[in-house]
Amino acid sequence: MRADAQNTVEKIEKSLDLLAQRLDVETAPYRLEEFNARVEDPSLWDNPEAAQTLMRDRQMLVDALAVYDGIKQELSDNIELIELGEMEDDAEVVDEAETALKALEITAAQKELEALLDGEADANDTFLEVNAGAGGTESCDWANMLARMYVRWAEKKGYKVELQSESAGEEAGIKSATYKISGLNAYGWLKSESGVHRLVRISPFDSAAKRHTSFTSVWVYPVVDDNIDIAVNPADIRIDTYRSSGAGGQHVNTTDSAVRITHHPTGIVVTSSEKSQHQNRDIAMKALKSRLYQLELDRRNEAINEAHENKGDAGWGNQIRSYVLQPYQMVKDLRTNFETSDTKGVLDGDLDGLMAATLALDVSGKSRAEAQNG
Repeated sequence: MRADAQNTVEKIEKSLDLLAQRLDVETAPYRLEEFNARVEDPSLWDNPEAAQTLMRDRQMLVDALAVYDGIKQELSDNIELIELGEMEDDAEVVDEAETALKALEITAAQKELEALLDGEADANDTFLEVNAGAGGTESCDWANMLARMYVRWAEKKGYKVELQSESAGEEAGIKSATYKISGLNAYGWLKSESGVHRLVRISPFDSAAKRHTSFTSVWVYPVVDDNIDIAVNPADIRIDTYRSSGAGGQHVNTTDSAVRITHHPTGIVVTSSEKSQHQNRDIAMKALKSRLYQLELDRRNEAINEAHENKGDAGWGNQIRSYVLQPYQMVKDLRTNFETSDTKGVLDGDLDGLMAATLALDVSGKSRAEAQNG
């Protein structure tokens, strides 16, 4: 087998290894047997909601096994074809099988990433908050750049993006903005973006053209499903109405209908500035419940909780990612060491590589390279 084909085979095998790990392939047949036994229970549909959950979970396992087995079988078939073609000196058969392997490599890598999106709320829509940190006007401009970056990323994914609230910077950019991003696995993809993002560049606001460092914090939390009951005590919240301070335009309204809800026990504050005050109350309450649900998810997952606690203020020492535009071009994630010199592409929404590396960090707490090699 030629070296490039062997390299492709090894990449597919590594994807299969990670798929097997996420699926727990050794116990999967036994779990499927248990699902099938429960499906045959005549009393299953006495509780329709529980039955639907069971059927959904069973189908997800069936689909995951089918994907794993399909890739494994196709890999084996093409290896055999290459070996047969080489034995019979049939270059056409070898070329066709190697082309099929290249396509399979892409499929396997995509399924590997999808397998990482298996958290409790990963499939949900998400809220994304961007808040300017240390750096004044520079930081507000950086917050605006980050907001644009995430909007462009979401649009490329085919997700729906809705601006929930926005506060304009005094001279440029934004102090803060909150978006609702809707689409399959929106939260699963974006959850790794929570943290402080650092920008180094020549300031367009500095007449001396000096290099400046700016910080902006990003917080991502899932939209709560309607079937998840989050109780909010009316005595624990304060609801204020105010005039929106946004910059106006097609995305931001400047009516007196903006709503702010403060949750006293946690200190959580959420806002919405749509045209309808009634709509704002509904949006803000959903955002509050989502934030409270995120806190509960954090309590269940010590690693996530620790990450949020360590996020700290938007300033030195707390960043998860650096975007350096001067004196060289580099975006580097400090958690995974994933880096790219395509700063323009990243700021234009090409984030999948950065996100994928962080998602893969969840595999036994290792980086993608460590997980694949060990």
